[in-house]
Order: sequence, then C-alpha cells, then structure tokens
Amino acid sequence: MALLPGTLSRAGPLSSDILDLQVAEHGADARVVTAVGEIDALTAPELAAFVTAQLIVARVVVVNLNGVRFLSSAGLRALFEANEFATREGRDLRLACNSQTANWALETTGLRKHFTFTDNVPHGVSS
Repeated sequence: MALLPGTLSRAGPLSSDILDLQVAEHGADARVVTAVGEIDALTAPELAAFVTAQLIVARVVVVNLNGVRFLSSAGLRALFEANEFATREGRDLRLACNSQTANWALETTGLRKHFTFTDNVPHGVSS
C-alpha cells in the first residue's frame, strides 16, 4: 500500500509494529487518517486521540480502514466515540472501509448504521 502524499505526521511509538497511523491534509478543511494494522485495546486509545485531533482542526475527516487487519471492540468504541464527537462539534467523520475484517466487525455488531461511509478516499474528501 502506498502512503498518501502530503503526510503530515505519524503516530507515536506504539504504532511501529501493531498499528501505523498517518494523516494527510486535503485542502484547508479536510484530513485523511490512514490506519494500517491492528486496532485493539492497546492501539485503540491512540487511534481515538489521533482522529479526535484531526476533527478539532478539520471539518471533514475520512478514516481509511482499508489496511486494517484486526478491529476489536475497543477499536469499534474508539471509532464510535470519535463519530459522536464529530456530530457534537458539527464535523463530518466518514469511513473508507474496504477491509473485510473491519466491515465484518462493523456489520456483526450493528454499528455500521451509525457511520457515514465513502466508497473511496478521494470521494470522501471531495463530497
């Protein structure tokens, strides 16, 4: 998987082996957070903080879950809480999710209906 151009920062030391988080700026008011790896009890707080930080500075945040190989209940909770934060703050959180693992977790828990999905990252930041 190629990294998005314009990567602004990377997550902290926990991300090195388990989860890689990156953010790319798309104009003044949109960000893409790309998660690659495993989102579990250890990495979910890092994801939550990373996504929330982007929601504070951008109106639209797309979380690209295409590279997620594991999504635990802690990860689902982190995404759900970020979505709730976005709603409260008048922001737009969208998920790009072509990961079979992440889709299965969202489907089986019934959480899919709580999120806005985009077919792909470029569409998510432009619509």
